Amino acid sequence: MEFHLEFTPKPFGTKINHQHKLLLIGSCFTEQIGSRLAHHKFQVLDNPNGILFNPISITKSVLSYINNKQYNAADLFYQNESWNSWEHHSRFSNPGQQAAVEGVNASQNRANDFLKSADWLLITLGSAFVYELENGEVVANCHKVPTDKFNKRLLSVEEVVSALQQMQTQLLGFSPSLKIIYTISPVRHLRDGFVENNRSKATLHLAVQQLVQIGNTFYFPAYELVMDDLRDYRFYAEDMVHPNYAATNYVWKKFIATCVDEPSQDLMKEINHINAAKSHKPFNPASEQHKKFLQANLERVKKLEQHFPYINFEEEKKYFNL
Repeated sequence: MEFHLEFTPKPFGTKINHQHKLLLIGSCFTEQIGSRLAHHKFQVLDNPNGILFNPISITKSVLSYINNKQYNAADLFYQNESWNSWEHHSRFSNPGQQAAVEGVNASQNRANDFLKSADWLLITLGSAFVYELENGEVVANCHKVPTDKFNKRLLSVEEVVSALQQMQTQLLGFSPSLKIIYTISPVRHLRDGFVENNRSKATLHLAVQQLVQIGNTFYFPAYELVMDDLRDYRFYAEDMVHPNYAATNYVWKKFIATCVDEPSQDLMKEINHINAAKSHKPFNPASEQHKKFLQANLERVKKLEQHFPYINFEEEKKYFNL
């Protein structure tokens, strides 16, 4: 009797490699994948606005990068002794108004510059629920403002498709060769309610189904891998909301097999050896044995650098240099 049905996503026809630049936007699950890609020496820019959950805020952020929108003091509001942006995560909040503006605009400039030459945009949609201000503007983060200051509602499939199609159209004009990967976060938004969370995820699924009919647009089933393949609360953290390390690692391996080409997968194995060596804690740093260990790994890094000059190994060379 089978107690587990493994799901293997169909490999992409076009795949990611180490020469590509990847912009990642969306939920906290995006950041977990992004940090692993960066750890394996992919060129990554992760969530320039901070964590985003709903498709309207994601669309607004991407359009702001295309147009290199610059923010000013009038775009901020003061709450909890900090200046905040409705379009950004709280990591951009600052007690100083000018410092908050400068932090936001520095991120905008980086995102605009990165997107000009990006090869892939990975979007992880978290929720179809939005929080609106009195003027109808959707916020990306409520910044602990009392919930009675917002109108919370569930977007329709049509609203999600319309917003993201507008984004895709403008991206096509800005970066014609850009490829988009959509995925839906397996993080369960149970504060919305069990039934409501499922309706929200269903809305996102139906919208993405329409969006991936367009060329150079793909879908990676992170949600299905956790919900239908792993399908067990053992793969969630103690809050029973966020996938734990084992689940994230499982999805990560499926992502690599599905989305990354084989030469880059082989290179990732070599980089794993280098990362493991960097994590090694020597018993005696001054010993001849450890010096030989450092020298051997320095030579290994230099060989990789010769074969892959487009990858930056400066940090590794500095670490292993005697």
